Amino acid sequence: MASLILVLGDQLTETLPAIAEAKKTVDTILMAEVREEATYVKHHKKKIAFLFSAMRHFARELETQNYNVDYVKYDDKHNQGSLLEQVKYSLDNGEFESVVVTSPGEHRLLNSFQQWESTLGVPVHICEDNRFLATPQEFSDWAEGKKQLRMEFFYREMRRKHDVLMDGNNPVGGKWNYDAQNRESMPEDHKVPKHSTFAIDEITKDVLALVESQFPDHFGDLDNFFFAVTRKDALEVLNTFIEERLPNFGQYQDAMVEGKPWMYHSHIGFYLNCGLLTPKEAIESAEQAYHSGQVPLNSAEGFIRQILGWREYIRGFYWYFMPGLKTDNYFNNQRDLPNFYWDAQTNMNCMRQCIKETKQNAYAHHIQRLMVIGNFSLLTELSPEQVQAWYLSVYADAYEWVELPNVAGMILYSDGGNLASKPYVASGSYINKMSNYCKNCGYQVSKKTGPKACPFNYLYWHFIDKNKDKLSNNHRMAMILKTYGRMKEDNINAMKEDAAVFLTKITKNEEV
Repeated sequence: MASLILVLGDQLTETLPAIAEAKKTVDTILMAEVREEATYVKHHKKKIAFLFSAMRHFARELETQNYNVDYVKYDDKHNQGSLLEQVKYSLDNGEFESVVVTSPGEHRLLNSFQQWESTLGVPVHICEDNRFLATPQEFSDWAEGKKQLRMEFFYREMRRKHDVLMDGNNPVGGKWNYDAQNRESMPEDHKVPKHSTFAIDEITKDVLALVESQFPDHFGDLDNFFFAVTRKDALEVLNTFIEERLPNFGQYQDAMVEGKPWMYHSHIGFYLNCGLLTPKEAIESAEQAYHSGQVPLNSAEGFIRQILGWREYIRGFYWYFMPGLKTDNYFNNQRDLPNFYWDAQTNMNCMRQCIKETKQNAYAHHIQRLMVIGNFSLLTELSPEQVQAWYLSVYADAYEWVELPNVAGMILYSDGGNLASKPYVASGSYINKMSNYCKNCGYQVSKKTGPKACPFNYLYWHFIDKNKDKLSNNHRMAMILKTYGRMKEDNINAMKEDAAVFLTKITKNEEV
């Protein structure tokens, strides 16, 4: 008897056990573009188009390898609208003795899959996702009994385990982390290599037309579609990054420049997170480039740390702290998202640029996400639930396993410090140091108070003032709290008053 093998839109990897072990002449691979997954948050139009196109190309590739594939398009008359109902429909219309799925990247889906056997009346086998370099159980074993779960130490364990950038038992170069060399601002006349783009084929054209007609009220622009939608093209993105941008990635990875959204970043998160690339091959490519003298150590290590360190840590952290992570709200922040998170209509140029580029590209790099949009979200006391939904919907590389820990733990500190060692808040001076945004802003970064003052300046000290009791036991905030303690009362009151006026405007969705 045959098995029905369900493959999700972020599982586009032929080496997954569920696919690789399929009996080609017997089993059927089911892939479906279902409304429930496309709309449980209003995903960016480009995100939906990218995934639907990548799914269709992947299904076609499987068919050329003689797999039996049942592909259900979004507008097919037999589309049942949800994964469960689509599987039920397939079981009712075929002869299958079991259902096979790969462990999903979302807690809600895993909970659903675990109930399917009793619902469907056939065995449901949930296979391990073998694309990651650490299992959730490995992370749990590492975390057990520790007071602090810092990524740096997990990263070192991953380096040792997988023998990456190691010289025996020691890190190559004598240091584990070269982050201190990776914080340079970019000269204005610096020319950044062009990011990879690909011609749109007929499959993608059909998908773009579908998304335009079926998701007209979703956030984002569809024009200038640039994604790789096949494994071949995703590998080209990786190889081009290694050759052209990785050499300078290290020193400029935190820099932001108006009108240059892509910078020296790899842009492979899209492809890692949907399965067109694997983390192992990305890590090996960067390590090989270092050993061949093609790239400096700080660039290779910084890139590898994002994948072998941060990405693996974030995934383990997600499963370790779910489901509570989704509802944590350490600072009890409740304010609604301002409208300009959707239309970018604000006088704050840093926010305007980052949101505008997000709308255009379904992408922003990590400092834009963390230290501009995220920083502002925490300083203005926005609802964690709403911020989480925003980040999940607007970025094409966002899936809950990677989005939620980054937003709840790193950006909003809503988990109270399980992930980050301190809240990642900063005044306008940080943004001015790492970008050229402040030069074209409606506010003045040099002013601390008053109607022309950069809002990040007084919002920062308002945050410190309001939360000083909760921050008092955090040793990394000690110097800031000492500075706050030496400030004149008149200055504190002026900043608190400016913050109150600004926050009222945000609440009323007035122009800021």
